[in-house]
Amino acid sequence: MSELPASMTAIVNSAPGGPEVLVPQARPLPAPGPGEILVRVEAAGVNRPDVSQRLGKYPPPAGAPQDIPGLEIAGEVAALGDGASRYKIGDRVCALVAGGGYAEYCTVHESNALPVPDGLSMIEAAALPETFFTVWTNVFQRGHLAPGETLLVHGGSSGIGTTAIMLAKAFGATVVATAGSAEKCDAMAKLGADHVVNYKTQDFVAETRTATGGHGADVILDMVGGSYVQRNYEAAAVEGRIVQIAFMEGYKIPALDLRPLSAKRLTHTGSTLRPRTPAQKALIARELEQRVWPLLAAGRFKPLIDATFPLAEAAAAHARMESSTHIGKIVLTVAEKA
Repeated sequence: MSELPASMTAIVNSAPGGPEVLVPQARPLPAPGPGEILVRVEAAGVNRPDVSQRLGKYPPPAGAPQDIPGLEIAGEVAALGDGASRYKIGDRVCALVAGGGYAEYCTVHESNALPVPDGLSMIEAAALPETFFTVWTNVFQRGHLAPGETLLVHGGSSGIGTTAIMLAKAFGATVVATAGSAEKCDAMAKLGADHVVNYKTQDFVAETRTATGGHGADVILDMVGGSYVQRNYEAAAVEGRIVQIAFMEGYKIPALDLRPLSAKRLTHTGSTLRPRTPAQKALIARELEQRVWPLLAAGRFKPLIDATFPLAEAAAAHARMESSTHIGKIVLTVAEKA
């Protein structure tokens, strides 16, 4: 392994604003702390929370880089902190980080890193952590999706949505997925969604009830909020579980009728991932490595990549995400080997 440089290039949020505020800067090389590894980043995933952070609406947790976005990376281990023993220098890993992923190097606790599954490129590996951790903890750990049940996933063409479709199908569920164009609906069907709904031309409540013979969705994964909350209650089955991961349409609902919560014995829960401790994230990582990573290595599915951009063009990657025309994951390429 070559000697480590003293500095690196990182993409910095220079001020709250549009994509143009993302600019390259030279920064000191971060040093791994106890139990941490330093990763030479080859690719980094782009996610909606990165956009929110850029706008000044999603501050990083304490201890994370405050002005360098990026929640998921893939690359080679370049250095080990005190007590870090799982990986050796040169190992290929992908990792969920609390920030700092848009850079040539990034530190992460070794328990929040996973080996790159056999057969996946670094670009594909960088598209795994944020979406797979999010879907696993929300759909399976909190939503308790079981084989034979029906999952309704909103935003089915997003990185989260495409991951939810693939995982739900792999574990024996029926999937109803919503999106806003015929192209996106076609993509969801190709991924394995059993029923696709164009929410601009169809009523997802009626379509879900029809697709399930009147039963409704057992689990609903929602990132929209707003008016969707009431409609999710209507689309849910008796004993249904609704998992809220974002509020893109808004988090204040002035005329919400809560009676279905009691009548249907619904569970409406929510969660965030980024503020959790490394130990809490490690529990998710452990389940993913045991139950999902073998499926990735066997080629059962892999992340759907929409587009890649060089690190220096992070602004263009954000513009692509904000256009909402993407299908699957957007990834930044950091090193030539990505």
